[in-house]
Amino acid sequence: MNKNVIITCAVTGAGDALSRHPDLPVTPEQISDAVISAAQAGAAVAHIHVRDPATGKGSRDVELFRQVVERVRASETDVIINLTAGMGGAWFPDENDPSMPGPGTDVIGAEERLAHVEALRPEICSLDCGTMNFGDNEIYISTPDCLWKMAGLIKSWGVKPELEVFDLGQIWLASQMIEAGQIERPPLFQICLGIPWGAPADAESMLAMRNALPADANWAGFAIARMEMPMVAQAVLLGGNVRVGLEDNLYLSKGVLASNAQLVEHAVGIIESLGSRVVGPEEARAQLGLRAP
Repeated sequence: MNKNVIITCAVTGAGDALSRHPDLPVTPEQISDAVISAAQAGAAVAHIHVRDPATGKGSRDVELFRQVVERVRASETDVIINLTAGMGGAWFPDENDPSMPGPGTDVIGAEERLAHVEALRPEICSLDCGTMNFGDNEIYISTPDCLWKMAGLIKSWGVKPELEVFDLGQIWLASQMIEAGQIERPPLFQICLGIPWGAPADAESMLAMRNALPADANWAGFAIARMEMPMVAQAVLLGGNVRVGLEDNLYLSKGVLASNAQLVEHAVGIIESLGSRVVGPEEARAQLGLRAP
């Protein structure tokens, strides 16, 4: 059991959730305000995507990331910034010719996927550790060669990669990069559950994936939708840290839309009811072996 728990809040994501949640953060101002309020509620880490303010769709625009990061850094909160590096791997087969990309496809190389990380040098950025079927008709592409190159760039900039793993094979691949020295120890893993079609959101999956991690790994776990809070408790019981936020779940309870701060507050309540404590950014940095911001 983890007695000193780090909460990450994933404040907006890139999925098509705006039609279901009218207050989902979209603009840089809204996203940075959500980060700050989540930090005030107890989150030590903020996992940040950006969205096109005109359309609400996920974006990889460096300037949008810059606006969010600068606003958060200028605030009174000391929250750890964790930028997504997952954009740029979406493949939708063309309906008439599946060998060709269809509408919505956005596949780019390692350097372009990391342009905002190079420019802004957050303390953490995510690294999605494999290719997978994603939802109904999307393939998320993250090949071993691309991951190896991305890991090397991230290491050269002094940023800690958060190794997002959606199944056991992705842990295997990440572990190979760690053993080869492409990723520095101690590694940081995020166990991602319930995303179609990765590992399901249940206790057995989290346990199996936890057991497959390197012995010196720091890790957190989360699940999407209604399993978000049950997996908060499960992660703490298994010795891990936790993640919540509107990227993963839109509701505080059935039919009641949440804010990021409310989801963090709910997670704090669960953690403290288990007899653990929530740690702040300074203690989280020490636990995770982060460089000075």
